[in-house]
Amino acid sequence: MNRKFQPKDIIIIVIISLLSIITIYGIISFNTTQEFFITNQYGHEVKLFGSGIYRYDSFFRAPIFIGSDFTMLFLVIPLLIAGLVYDFKNSNIKSKIFITSLLAVILYYSASISFGVTYNTFHLLYISLLSTSLFTFIFSLRELESTMSRNNAAKPVHIKGINIFLILTGIALFIAWLPDIIPTLISKETLPLIEVYTTEITYVIDMGIISPLMFICLFLLKKGRVLGTILLDNLLTLCIIMGVMLPVQSLFQALAGIAIPIPVLIIKVGIFVVLASFAFYFKIKLLKLLK
Repeated sequence: MNRKFQPKDIIIIVIISLLSIITIYGIISFNTTQEFFITNQYGHEVKLFGSGIYRYDSFFRAPIFIGSDFTMLFLVIPLLIAGLVYDFKNSNIKSKIFITSLLAVILYYSASISFGVTYNTFHLLYISLLSTSLFTFIFSLRELESTMSRNNAAKPVHIKGINIFLILTGIALFIAWLPDIIPTLISKETLPLIEVYTTEITYVIDMGIISPLMFICLFLLKKGRVLGTILLDNLLTLCIIMGVMLPVQSLFQALAGIAIPIPVLIIKVGIFVVLASFAFYFKIKLLKLLK
């Protein structure tokens, strides 16, 4: 059943436009021939990327940002457009939860670049993307929760293995970064790859937000709350996208000539790819439970 155009659709189109501009400019910044060196605030010599919008980001970190841009432009944006078109033609719980989960991914991305990328001329665009994705996600979440509760659209989630998945993923997201952090606390020194940055935003988001959300989601599911079902779909979608994004980030680092040890690739990338595979399996199972 076709639905009418809504104010939220305008905001989503704005989000798509902002995301397109940010990611396209990020990707065309990939040029590894303009690097230069500076001394950072910790007295260490750091090689900067020197090209495009990421010219003042480190040579190690800029390809990671570009890999994220590539994934968002060629995977997330097409999925969001397809989801929006489908929602216009056949608006239902599945289409709405699909869009909401992609907004969660965009919120994660926008928070990462807003707080993690060195200040540049796109700063206002980053803020705009963060603001629009945050409030649209909150609105969509509340609207979806209300609709599903009113229509009794969510059955109690009984997916074999989902509890174990949430627990293991929640623990993994927290302990994965501890080997980087604990030695610096003992030595009272900064992170080896802190470079021109003052903190590591990935640690903050993964350990402080996503990891606890896994356990909150598990608690809500056990209580039979609709919000638990929505959060589960959001977290599964985020895991799936991260499972694609991390290898793409590593590919751009390799193209930039950055050698990453195999053990690091296995631990920091391989594990997330495995988690993404399980997340995809559980997401298919979850969608079958939704009316």
